[in-house]
Amino acid sequence: MLVVVALGITWVLDGLEVTVVGSVAPVLQRGDTLGLSPAGIGGAASAYVAGAVIGALLFGWASDRLGRRQIFTVTLGLYILGVGMTALSWNLTSFALFRFVTGMGIGGEYSAINSAIDELMPARLRGRVDLIVNGTFWAGAALGAGASMLLLRGSIMPVTIGWRAVFAIGALLGLTVIALRRWIPESPRWLMTHRRIDEATRIVTMIETRHCGVQRGSEVLDTIQIYPAGTFGLPQALQVIIGPYRGRAAYVLVLMVAQAFLYNAVFFTYGLVLTQYDHVPDSTVGMYILPLAIGNLLGPLVLGRWFDTVGRRRMIGLTYLISGLMMAGVAVLFAKGMLDAWLQTAAWVAIFFFASAAASAAYLTASEIFPLEIRSLTIALFYALGTLFGGVASPFLFGWLIGQGSLLALAAGYAAAAILMIIAAGVAMRWGVDAECQSLERIAPPLSSML
Repeated sequence: MLVVVALGITWVLDGLEVTVVGSVAPVLQRGDTLGLSPAGIGGAASAYVAGAVIGALLFGWASDRLGRRQIFTVTLGLYILGVGMTALSWNLTSFALFRFVTGMGIGGEYSAINSAIDELMPARLRGRVDLIVNGTFWAGAALGAGASMLLLRGSIMPVTIGWRAVFAIGALLGLTVIALRRWIPESPRWLMTHRRIDEATRIVTMIETRHCGVQRGSEVLDTIQIYPAGTFGLPQALQVIIGPYRGRAAYVLVLMVAQAFLYNAVFFTYGLVLTQYDHVPDSTVGMYILPLAIGNLLGPLVLGRWFDTVGRRRMIGLTYLISGLMMAGVAVLFAKGMLDAWLQTAAWVAIFFFASAAASAAYLTASEIFPLEIRSLTIALFYALGTLFGGVASPFLFGWLIGQGSLLALAAGYAAAAILMIIAAGVAMRWGVDAECQSLERIAPPLSSML
């Protein structure tokens, strides 16, 4: 439970950031705040995602070299700095710069934390725990929506101060997490491959002692002999990824691109859609985003266990397919002008109930089907590639589409997201990896065992 709470807070913070920007976006267009245009808001959202990409690559590489645990504090501190400065922004340039720094902190956490979760969890529970932790993104989204509803109405404080207070909440929440991170152990798997056998043994002994009441089966566990080789650099990692693991690499990339495009397209700009197409007042945008957050949170909680029983490949394919088909339906209805604010919100709730589990499963897949020594770096690489193709461009693109004021143009963007999700579903069903209830070493043998 401590691991889930202390590490899952990363996704709480990311969800808070994405939702806050979506809720605050209409307010930031006002002349008495920052006076941003829709394209400027989309550009700032892209700056956040670009920062997350760079942070993932930088700290993913560092996590494989220095350990998962050391990176936690550094990346969390960077996030606190960035979001705290965002609250002090004075124009578009400063806002985009601080969003970039915030994104670096969040992106840096992705690779180290996904690696740590998979390396600390039992195989039989790894899928559902990973999905639940990734799904806590939406607890942060609900918090962001609730905070925006309270602070952007103008009843508690002026809106010109309220939007800054919404961002400051993220910094305060990050500060409360630092103490929890002290109790998270380093990955024993990582320690063993870096010749720190005694330390790894102590951690494993501690874990077994705390759970001494758990009944153990009589089966003989798999064993593997490794030859600790320290760190594998980027050139060696790329040789592995585009060599024997190139099929898995293509599979993960498709999953990442599809979910990143869908999520960044909708959530970074939904506040603008509500205010410009449905004429929703700025102060009530959070009322519509809050149900979306709850639906997204329930998806991994309800569906997570099936990824360990029905299986990864079937569940990933099914959740991507349902999300894509429903998204295509929304695109058609939106183009015909048949959706008001509440109907569209209800449609998003239904879509993202499945899409949330699908997106979480994409990160789970990236973290468990590649070798231990390059796990964090590969997560970072695929997160970066998927986000660059599907995440950086989509907020800017959809910001521009919204600025055109055309229902058909925005519906075409939604249709593109639907097509990507359906393609990803087909790829998952055909080339997915049945990783449920298997040890990480069986799914992808450590490189050290091949020397």
